[in-house]
Amino acid sequence: MMEMGDGTRLRTWTAGSANPRRFPVVMLHGGPGVPDYLAPVSAIIDDLCLVHRYDQRGTGGSSWEGEHTIARHVEDLVSLLDAWGHDRVVLVGHSFGTNMAGYFLLAHPERVAGLIQLAGPFLGPWREADREAQLARRTDEQRIRLDELDALASRTGAEEIEYLTLSWSTDHADRDRAWEWALTAAHTLRPVNYAMNAQLNAAGRADPLESHVDALRACLPPGAVIIGGAGDSRPAEALRRLGTRLSCEVVIIPNAGHHPWLEAPDRFGAAFRAAAERQTRRDG
Repeated sequence: MMEMGDGTRLRTWTAGSANPRRFPVVMLHGGPGVPDYLAPVSAIIDDLCLVHRYDQRGTGGSSWEGEHTIARHVEDLVSLLDAWGHDRVVLVGHSFGTNMAGYFLLAHPERVAGLIQLAGPFLGPWREADREAQLARRTDEQRIRLDELDALASRTGAEEIEYLTLSWSTDHADRDRAWEWALTAAHTLRPVNYAMNAQLNAAGRADPLESHVDALRACLPPGAVIIGGAGDSRPAEALRRLGTRLSCEVVIIPNAGHHPWLEAPDRFGAAFRAAAERQTRRDG
């Protein structure tokens, strides 16, 4: 548990060991509003360097109630880096965590030695394609049931698990295992902090990351990479467009969805490890 300046204590994990030849890695999970789930991704590279993860405030073991802002979460990461004793780190973001990594880079480029973005950030016109893919991946009965559950003022535990499973099952390209993976996540990533989700999404709309692409390109660390799945409901073409605008490498994993380490572990693992080996290497 790491204590922030306002007394909030964040749950953290550290794997691997310090390597003077490599920068440490900090992973930023998505959501917003769910606890960390990136242990399987950390395990791919924790023999290379230190790898830190944490539950963002208001999720999992990081209990907190209050208004969520991008600036507050950026400051949390500054406090964590200071507590860990790291001047510079490689950031690995996933999903909404890629947005948080982008905002942190804009605010503190001097603290970011490298950047690996997984399944995001999705900027520009992408939401309509995502909605169409989600519709195609749900049956009529599933769409009706999801709407019914979404309209409830409150849900029982069983209803919440069903709601999250219906919501998250479209993240996966492998339709034979999509329900299984989504059901597992629905059991393990609860409770969802819906207030946090609404507040941070609203903050992102008020100050969209896509309005800062030129500034991001100017402070992007050399060798930054975006890794996505070709079978994500969110369009891979949006990642390619962003890569072009940022002049950074984009790797799209075939037959993988929003969590490519689940569906294409070998191909994702090879791409992610190669990126981490390059990004964490200190000069000399």
